Amino acid sequence: MLEKIQPESSPTEHLFVGTDRYMYFTVSWDAKTQQLRTEKSYVDQTDKTARDSLAQDRCLLDPTHKFIALQLYDGIVTILPIAGKGKRKGDPEAGALGEPTSARISDLFIRSSTFLHPRSESREKPRIAFLFEDNRQRACLTIRVLDYAAGNSRDPGSADLEAVTISRDDLEQGASHVIPVPAPAFGLLILAETSITYLDDVTGDQESHTLEEAAIFVAWERVDGQRWLLADEYGRLYFCMLILEKERTVKGFKIDMIGITPRASVLVYLDVGYVFVGSHQGDSQVIRIKEEGSEVVQTISNIAPILDFSIMDMGSRGGESQTNEYSSGQARIVTGSGAFQDGSLRSVRSGVGIEEHGLLGNLDHITDLFSLRSTVSSEHVDSLVVSFVGETRVFLFSPEGEVEEQAEYKGFSFSESTILAANLPNNRLLQVTGTAVHIIDTESGMVVANWSPLKEKVITAASANSEYLALSVGGIEAILLDLAKDLQVKSARAFESEGQIACIHIPDFTSNFCIAGFWQGATVAILKIDSLETIQKVTVSDEAVSVPRSILLTHLILDLPPTLLIAMANGEVVTFSLDLSDLNLFAKKVVVLGTQQANFKLLPRDDGLSNVFATCEHPSLIYGSEGRIVYSAVTAENASCICAFDSEAYPGAIAIATAEDLKIAVVDSERTTHVQTLPVHETVRRVAYSTNLKAFGLGTIRRTLRAGFEVVQSHFKLADEVLFKELDTYQLDEDELVESVVRADLQDSGDMVERFVVGTAYLDDSKEDSTRGRIIVFAVTGERLLKVITELPVKGACRALGVVEGNIVAALVKTVVIYKLSANSLQKVASYRTSTAPIDLAVNGKVIAVADLMKSVSIVEYERGEAGLPDKLVETARHYQLAWATAVAQVMENTYLESDAEGNLMVLRRNTNGVTDDDKRRLEVTSEIRLGEMVNRIRTFNVPTSANAVVIPKAFLATVEGSIYLFALLPPSTQSLLINLQNALAPLLPSPGNIPFFPYRAFCNQVRQADEPFRFVDGELVERFLDLEEGTAEEVVKGLQGQGAKWDVEGVRSVVEKLRRLR
Repeated sequence: MLEKIQPESSPTEHLFVGTDRYMYFTVSWDAKTQQLRTEKSYVDQTDKTARDSLAQDRCLLDPTHKFIALQLYDGIVTILPIAGKGKRKGDPEAGALGEPTSARISDLFIRSSTFLHPRSESREKPRIAFLFEDNRQRACLTIRVLDYAAGNSRDPGSADLEAVTISRDDLEQGASHVIPVPAPAFGLLILAETSITYLDDVTGDQESHTLEEAAIFVAWERVDGQRWLLADEYGRLYFCMLILEKERTVKGFKIDMIGITPRASVLVYLDVGYVFVGSHQGDSQVIRIKEEGSEVVQTISNIAPILDFSIMDMGSRGGESQTNEYSSGQARIVTGSGAFQDGSLRSVRSGVGIEEHGLLGNLDHITDLFSLRSTVSSEHVDSLVVSFVGETRVFLFSPEGEVEEQAEYKGFSFSESTILAANLPNNRLLQVTGTAVHIIDTESGMVVANWSPLKEKVITAASANSEYLALSVGGIEAILLDLAKDLQVKSARAFESEGQIACIHIPDFTSNFCIAGFWQGATVAILKIDSLETIQKVTVSDEAVSVPRSILLTHLILDLPPTLLIAMANGEVVTFSLDLSDLNLFAKKVVVLGTQQANFKLLPRDDGLSNVFATCEHPSLIYGSEGRIVYSAVTAENASCICAFDSEAYPGAIAIATAEDLKIAVVDSERTTHVQTLPVHETVRRVAYSTNLKAFGLGTIRRTLRAGFEVVQSHFKLADEVLFKELDTYQLDEDELVESVVRADLQDSGDMVERFVVGTAYLDDSKEDSTRGRIIVFAVTGERLLKVITELPVKGACRALGVVEGNIVAALVKTVVIYKLSANSLQKVASYRTSTAPIDLAVNGKVIAVADLMKSVSIVEYERGEAGLPDKLVETARHYQLAWATAVAQVMENTYLESDAEGNLMVLRRNTNGVTDDDKRRLEVTSEIRLGEMVNRIRTFNVPTSANAVVIPKAFLATVEGSIYLFALLPPSTQSLLINLQNALAPLLPSPGNIPFFPYRAFCNQVRQADEPFRFVDGELVERFLDLEEGTAEEVVKGLQGQGAKWDVEGVRSVVEKLRRLR
């Protein structure tokens, strides 16, 4: 529940917040701290003796701002007085909420309610209109008078709603909303499916208007005293105006449809014709009302509700091995989101986005890229130097974005690869190749200085700033050239004892030292400029195969020392902070980006800092945020090299080379969530993905209106993964709905074939025919069309499907059945009877976890028959507690993750080492937490992790609210640390309304309520350790050390930073 209140003592409005745990509190916005500030701490209104309201919980605000009414339980209205301006010392502050008191009413099954506008604020008592359904299912209306008597410090006061001024039981059956009408007309509007009625709240007189077309209204918003916006179930937006006679008497209505929007959950009139349409089952919009209708000003993406999803890839395509640690940017998740006309397929990925602006094709085997300014006066680069194996090419970009390849460019050598190209002071250009260094005058194109290594040695690496050029020659010798003195040798040194030079770097912000990385010993050395003597040497890694391959020193974080980034050959990135006063390296950290070396390129920012683009098999952007270094995956697959390309036509862009082409694109400065949408305009109820076919199988439901009647039609669709478009559609029977879809590798006459399997259910259960659903097997033809292989009528709805040892496992009503595909027909081979109704399956090998509607989870095992005996399903374990399960998944051997309809998560483990058979059959709860959202689907994945991983990611969870959560197991090395850290942080960290963490996250259902989460860590809470001040962080770590933990602040911070990177 959300409601805004305006206390007299506050310059800003306060937000009243009610939670689903029957707590309420108020917050305001603190402009100085840019944070929410709690004005009233939480108040718990839980009443275990009352019956939960069957309708939605409501919060009503009195128009005079004297009372708030809460409807949380049937037959009970909770009244909260709002304090006025006190006259005596000690009176509550104006706008403060008083103590709650309850009033009982006889009206149950309330559809809608509202405070009425008073005709005289000083003399009239508040009145509340209740639209409810009586025990004969009639729509009724009562207007009740609130009689409130204030209490004192010991007495909360009393409230009474017994007095009824108007009672009606002759309303239209489809009445759904009551809307208060302010001056001058007063009274209320009653919205129904076929009419809108004005009711005088004093005389009871009414004025009705019959709608031209029936509508199911779902939201309304007041524009002024005579006009309202109305939204219906089908996304239609109406403008309703009262026509008044003699300024007070309602004469009639004028209703116009002004447009189609996503199905509105809430409407907010902003001003001057702008309206916010908040939608739970589609994208939210800001629209502007015009004379001819409406126009969309802004669209805000929303992926709720997620009915199903599929993990499209985890950063490894086409069966490639995945050996790097998990990060959120690797995962591409495709969700079935929205409902009916707002239904869509969404590709969701967290990372740094790339927006392509141009493409230069047929450019393969690019080794490096450099951007240059061709004239001194230009503020932007306009030339792109592209280095290939054995040649260099240059492309010139016009201010309009037109591209022309240059046959000659400023005296550049085109006959060999370019190792480095850059603009220098004094209107000069620098080109470094494998055999020579050239300084070129920009205007004349004449070479003003050359340098070549002696004895035909080869230049293997180069780095330059505005003063010096650092070279690695022959892999053994480091040479420093003075750029201002026409490439005069500043210093030189042969590193024969240290081993070959793997990489070299000179910072762009200082010329006091340079840095070199060596093959032997995996060492990095800081060298003096004038002699190249070693100032400091550090061993980066103990692994013999780990060699530094790319080095970069830059400022990533404001007001902190520069960061030295070292890319190792094994895919690790090692970072140090560098103290410029004594060149001491400290605060070493290691992050695994992949299995191959990363190459660094600097991307300057406007604030004087820089971002770093790391190209490897999983390209990443490295940047500073909130005082920390963030590594975020970039949505640029197959990038081999990049460079900054801030041109006039493409400001802030970068050039990206892949194995086949060259692109100009703009990269985001930090990580965001990227959503690609395929509008389906049907409910995408089920999603299955085929890697081989590069296609999705979608089970959809379409709802349309025909002559005032709602018609529902279901389809199975094939959609392309690359173009994200529909390929083929199969229409199911009338009144048949898709219930489940799975991609399956099935045995058919001894061969393994890939198929899509669809389970359905019929809406009409009154038929005498025993058929209640179907199982349909589809093949995809070479033309990428759907072909029905076989179908099987079943006696119950097919709620879930899976594959066990090449056979289909189906969850029907009351049973789980194994079907064998043979000669294009399905044959039943085994079955298992469940407690109530199976709704989800998780298959791993021969083991099947069955989520039951009411009886939690049972584990069954598929056993093939021997010696002529039939196959069978045998129950091996069960969770005996009551739980309304919604999804289940196996996260490791004998360990299962279950979600329930009340927003809880449980980890269940089968104790195979139990003493008795009963112990072995019992699933034990090893962890539990209250998520607060109902999970619709759990999908597992396997990504190998290193031995020192902070957590082991195992599954994604998608919820009705549109959230996607990552579930991970805690290894023994960090289990105690993270659990104890959560316990230490929970009392310290503020929360809106000061709601305590432990009760908020404690398991809670109709049977049992815990005091705190059990062996479960809330990752978001633990991450807030990084926001603590240094002194507070030290106190927290001291508390951990008191419990026997051997951690310091930096060690804990390193663990939490690794945890944060998973998001």
